[in-house]
Amino acid sequence: QVQLVESGGGLVQPGGSLRLSCAASGNIFRINFMGWYRQAPGKQRELVARIGSGSIPNYGDSVKGRFTISRDNAKNAAYLQMNSLKPEDTAVYYCNAVVQVNPSVNYINYWGQGTQVTVSS
Repeated sequence: QVQLVESGGGLVQPGGSLRLSCAASGNIFRINFMGWYRQAPGKQRELVARIGSGSIPNYGDSVKGRFTISRDNAKNAAYLQMNSLKPEDTAVYYCNAVVQVNPSVNYINYWGQGTQVTVSS
């Protein structure tokens, strides 16, 4: 079993910054991608950013130039630095990890419980 624990959400004013953290624990052999998705009320879940084991990131179009994802492979952790936040960034942010629990099985998608980010004055 694999657990993802997120932290760092909260309320911030427009133009402000927040940093989200995600730590994976449990029966982990290898993590391929780690990333963040978000879901606003009435909308579908969308990619915010994700990063592969080789530390090459990709971003959703709406956050390019404002958000930065990073990863600490030794800690099985990922971080999302969010700058220049806008009200439209308000959503529940979910950590995602694509994990292989042993070398003889396929990778499996795991999700965190979500953390609320609210951008409002």
